Amino acid sequence: MLIVFYLLFSLEGMAQKQRFPKPEFGSGYTQPTPATPEPRALALEYTDVVILLIVLTLASWFAIRKRSRKGLLWLSVFSLIYFGFYRDGCICSIGSVQNISLTLFDPGYAISVTTLLFFLLPLIFTLYFGRTFCAGACPLGAMQDLVIIKPLTMPKWLREILGIIPYIYLAFAVLFAATGTDFIICRYDPFVGIFRMDAQFHMIVLGVAFLLMGMFIARPYCRFLCPYGVLLNWMSRFSKWHLSITPAECIKCKLCSDSCPFDAIVYPSDEKQSNYIKWGVNRFLIFALLIPLWILAGGFAGSKAHTWISRANPTVYLAELLLSKPEVRADQKNLDVQAFLSSGKSMETLVREATLIREKFNSGGMIAGGFLGLVFGMTLLSQITYRKKSDYQPHKGNCFSCGRCMSYCPVKK
Repeated sequence: MLIVFYLLFSLEGMAQKQRFPKPEFGSGYTQPTPATPEPRALALEYTDVVILLIVLTLASWFAIRKRSRKGLLWLSVFSLIYFGFYRDGCICSIGSVQNISLTLFDPGYAISVTTLLFFLLPLIFTLYFGRTFCAGACPLGAMQDLVIIKPLTMPKWLREILGIIPYIYLAFAVLFAATGTDFIICRYDPFVGIFRMDAQFHMIVLGVAFLLMGMFIARPYCRFLCPYGVLLNWMSRFSKWHLSITPAECIKCKLCSDSCPFDAIVYPSDEKQSNYIKWGVNRFLIFALLIPLWILAGGFAGSKAHTWISRANPTVYLAELLLSKPEVRADQKNLDVQAFLSSGKSMETLVREATLIREKFNSGGMIAGGFLGLVFGMTLLSQITYRKKSDYQPHKGNCFSCGRCMSYCPVKK
C-alpha cells in the first residue's frame, strides 16, 4: 500500500510535507519510528526490477547452461544481502500475491508496475527454466539454504500431507487480501523481522525456529508453507528447460540418489511397481470421479465457515462486538471502539459495511473451499498415478534448481 501511495502522490510529496508538518506534542510524547520501510523513489523501484531480472537470468544460466552450484550459491548470497537485508524484504514476490488479489477484486486499489513485475517475472522464468527464482533470487530461500547442516529424509506420506499446507495458506491469503482484511503473508513472514532487525518477539521466535528447523528439515518454509511456491510449482511442471542431474545419458550409478536435501529426486521405475499399478485402473477412475464431489464438499464447507472466518476482518469484528456487547462503548481502553465513536459514523453504516464484507467472505469462502477440495482430490489421485521413469530425474515441480545433485553425477558432457 505504501508503494502504491507513493507512486500516485510522489509529485506532491514535498508540497504535502509543507502543508502537513509533523505534529508537536507538549506532553512529552515522542513519535515512534515506523516499522514499515519508507517508499522509495520510482527510479530505485525500477532498479530493483532490473536487478531481479539480472539475477533471474544469471540463475537460469548457472542452472541450465553453466551447471554451476557455486554460481547459484553466491548469487543467492547476493540476493539475501540485497533483497533481504538492504531492501528489508520488500517488495517481495511472495507477498505480491496479495497485491494482485486485492487489485482484481477491489476496483479502488491500483497496483504499481514494479509490484506487478515482481509477481510476473519469476513465474515467466519458471515457465521456461524451472524454479531458478528459488535457487538464486529469493532471499527467504537463500537464508534457509545457508543453514542446512544435516538434512533428514522425510517419509513420503508426511511430505504429501505437509505439502497441502501451502495451498491452504494461498487460499486464505487470497481470500483475506481480496476482502481487504489483511495481508497475512507479510504479517506472518518469519524472516522479515530478521531482515529489518526489528520485529515483535513472537515473530523473532518464529523466524529463529524456522532457521533451527532448517538445519535438519531443509527449507521448511519453502516446502511446507510458501504460497507463492504453489504457483512456481505449477509453472515449473511445464517448464521448457529444466535443471537436470546428468548432462548426458544417465548410467544409473545411484550416486545422486541421496544428494537432494529436499527429497525432490524421482527414482527410476521398477518392474514390481509397474505390475502392482496395472490392476489399479479401476481405483484411478473412482478417485477421478470423486474429484467433483470433493470440490462441492469443499465449497459447501467454505461457505458455511464464512461467518466465523469473516471475524478476522476488523470491520466485521467491530460491528459484532458493538452489537453483542453495547457496554463496550464505555471502555476507554478499547481504542478501536473509541476511534469508531469519535469518527461520527453511524451504527447502521458500520453494520452495512460489515454485511457487504461478510457477503464477500461467503462467495470467496465457497471458491477457496472448492479450490482446496480440488487440491485434496488431485493429491489423492496422484498417489495412484503411475508414470514410467527410466532415469534419476529432479521432480520438475518440487525441485528448487539449487544444483547440489549435479556435483554427484560422474557423467561428463
